Amino acid sequence: MPKRPAAKPPAVETFPNPAPKREYVIEFEVPEYTAVCPKTGQPDFGTIRIAYSPDRLCLEMKSLKLYFLSYRNRGVFYEAAVNAILDDLVASCRPRWMEVSGEFAPRGGMTANVTARWPG
Repeated sequence: MPKRPAAKPPAVETFPNPAPKREYVIEFEVPEYTAVCPKTGQPDFGTIRIAYSPDRLCLEMKSLKLYFLSYRNRGVFYEAAVNAILDDLVASCRPRWMEVSGEFAPRGGMTANVTARWPG
């Protein structure tokens, strides 16, 4: 099965943090993450969780949703996806810290969980 090209996802928009002097945590859960296995071309499903403490900028939810939709036909391994998501989101909002984890649906009787942290 041919590999699908990895298109660059859209940038995630931001807005000014309404409480930049306070450290607090924002969490997102994306329960319908889908991508394509670059080896088999079969669909992959999972839940992506994001937790971060904003500095000057917060991630805007609608553009975050569009960002994740761009993965739908992207051929990418779990480990690469989680690390790319972390890199892209850190570049967008420059948080105090961020953690991205992926809990992927069973395939061949096995599940996979991948977590990446910044700074890390």
